[in-house]
Amino acid sequence: MPIVAIAYFSGAGHTHLMAEEIYKGASQVEGITVELLRITGEQIVNGRWKNDAIMEKLNSADAIVFGSPTYMGGVAAQFKAFIDTASEVWFRHGWKDKIAGGFTHSSSPSGDKQSTLLYLATNAAQHGMIWVNLGDLQSFLLGKDDGVNRLGGFLGVMGQSQLDMSGKEAVLDPGDAKTAERFGQRIAEATKRWFK
Repeated sequence: MPIVAIAYFSGAGHTHLMAEEIYKGASQVEGITVELLRITGEQIVNGRWKNDAIMEKLNSADAIVFGSPTYMGGVAAQFKAFIDTASEVWFRHGWKDKIAGGFTHSSSPSGDKQSTLLYLATNAAQHGMIWVNLGDLQSFLLGKDDGVNRLGGFLGVMGQSQLDMSGKEAVLDPGDAKTAERFGQRIAEATKRWFK
């Protein structure tokens, strides 16, 4: 049974909620196993990320969906530490021909989220992975009001929530949640087709 792994870091909780929606969408595809693998700051020791259990799951997955909030126009430092450790896999081309995709979140409508998605796609390309894009037009172009792809991203999933420093629980825009769910389904379907 093909495995889709979602490897992500979340600071304030929004990226975690997106990961859960991707998980939900991928889980709807029959014959697919889905794993949520959260990268945390506690996994970084002496400046290097290390979690053998997560790496083992990623190495045996057929697809990896990468997720990070966009901080200062790029991936979070915690996620970058994970990517740097994964360069050991790159040397042996261990993720070659796996399906890949990406998602990000920021508090600004733009927030340079495209830079983060480009970074994730470039990293996947360096590993020899097969990148799957969003595949959804903005729903308003189709006369719908469900908010799917409301931010107009196509390389991967983009989410946006108003910056809130009060400590309230993270919430996703319903359109961003729906977009992430649909993307999870797309990734799972692509994985199933690729690994027949």
